[in-house]
Amino acid sequence: MSTIGASLKKMAASAWKTFKLLARNKVGLFGLFLILAIFLISFVGPLVVAPETSSHVTAINKPPSYAHPLGTDFMGRENWKMMIQGGKEVIIVAFLAGLFTTAIAVVVGAVSAFMGGRVDSILMTITDIWLTLPRFLLLVVIATIIALDNSWTLAVFLAVIGWPGLARQVRSQFLSLKRREYIEAAQLLDLGTPHIIFREMLPNMMSYITIAMIQSMAAAIYSQTGLVFLGVVPFGNNWGVMFSLAYSKNAIYNPNAAASMLVPMCGIILLQLGLVLFSRSLEEIFNPRLRMGV
Repeated sequence: MSTIGASLKKMAASAWKTFKLLARNKVGLFGLFLILAIFLISFVGPLVVAPETSSHVTAINKPPSYAHPLGTDFMGRENWKMMIQGGKEVIIVAFLAGLFTTAIAVVVGAVSAFMGGRVDSILMTITDIWLTLPRFLLLVVIATIIALDNSWTLAVFLAVIGWPGLARQVRSQFLSLKRREYIEAAQLLDLGTPHIIFREMLPNMMSYITIAMIQSMAAAIYSQTGLVFLGVVPFGNNWGVMFSLAYSKNAIYNPNAAASMLVPMCGIILLQLGLVLFSRSLEEIFNPRLRMGV
């Protein structure tokens, strides 16, 4: 029991130290709170707020008011309830797509930079060809052929399309690390490629990789929203669907219905804003020189 208690105490101390580092950057801390608030609304909110399953003909396209805080949609449903129900899928797809995109890019970029020679030439040629493709148009075309009917499939699809640009950036970072003395020493000691890449080089790139993952998440939010808006991804309940339905019902021409489009747009904007602001605090966490001051 004493060992478990000591471990929990150590974890708590580490978490408190990390929070103090985040608190140094007030903007980044605000981004963290914004992300946590959106996560709570999107994942806990649906457990508390029941979804709207019926229309209300007497409350169609009502503007924001005391009775309808965020207005209503074309079926008279409360936009705030739709907002709560629609965030979960967007966040899950964004996280998975960012994770998969970063994983593919890191593997391709690291192997290309470390192996060099013909391997580097082949991988970068494939990357350059992939970069020349009109990715969003390719997304739309392939989405009409392949059934992207769940979050995992869509996330993998977005990752396969979106990794090339990040792979080139990762390759450049690894080429810089490759010339460091401790990497040359590891090569002379013949520690093996997997050990050098994953034990020596990757830990020194965690801040860059984490920020790159956050940027990939932001890009995935736009991509999935665009696909849902065009109707090629059959998701039944998320912010993209809200926006698409409102637009298809001519909400853009009806001032009273404007909230039906603005509410999901604000959800997407706030989520991306939180991610971008939070990334500004990551340097405080991953920079050893900054951690020593806490």
